[in-house]
Amino acid sequence: MSAIYKREIKAYFTGVIGYVFLVIFLAVGGALFCYTTLFSMSADVTRFFLLMMIFSAVMLPLLTMKSFSEERKQKTEQLLLTSPVSIISIVMGKFLAAYTVFSGALLLNSLYFALLYKYAQVKTLTLIGNVIALLLVGMVFISVGIFVSSLTENQLSAAVGTVAIILAFLGIGFINTLLPSNFWLRYVFDCLSVFTRFQTFTAGYLDLASLVYYLSVSAIFLYLTVRVYDRRRYN
Repeated sequence: MSAIYKREIKAYFTGVIGYVFLVIFLAVGGALFCYTTLFSMSADVTRFFLLMMIFSAVMLPLLTMKSFSEERKQKTEQLLLTSPVSIISIVMGKFLAAYTVFSGALLLNSLYFALLYKYAQVKTLTLIGNVIALLLVGMVFISVGIFVSSLTENQLSAAVGTVAIILAFLGIGFINTLLPSNFWLRYVFDCLSVFTRFQTFTAGYLDLASLVYYLSVSAIFLYLTVRVYDRRRYN
């Protein structure tokens, strides 16, 4: 797995994808930080991370769209499948490489809040809770992107498909706000909504149910990716 991981990390930064992602992510993060907290000298960090979550839904497919689709397009997929590496190691190597780039960019963005400590009383637990929440949401988004990329050789199709699934996850939370409070479907949507689960961390509390939810959804999409390539290897 380490060989695949190193190969993918190198691929991000020998090409332009990694640099484009970092530049845009950090630039937009800086702009949102100024807009939501710095200009108003507000110590509330929740708004910043909420907007960054929505922005990540559009940006993270940029990292994952070439994960497997590029292998198929460049005809290197068979070399990958016949290499002495398990399918699980291949999938996890690609997933962890994309997640490393994302988490590194997010942690750099979070350093902006060090400026606020001079002027406002930032709630450290709330800040940590929001960072953890966005890291977990990013894990789900990346696992979705890895799965969709395994289904096509067209990078644009992989990106569009990933955004569509992510928006469906986020849309469940929006639809849920329109339902009557006593409607049974509201409970189901609460359980499935990425947005609803995200909010439980923003107050600085560690919600084990939400943690299990994010880990489970990520595991499901990674498992589906492994199954796709298991079938492809034997066919």
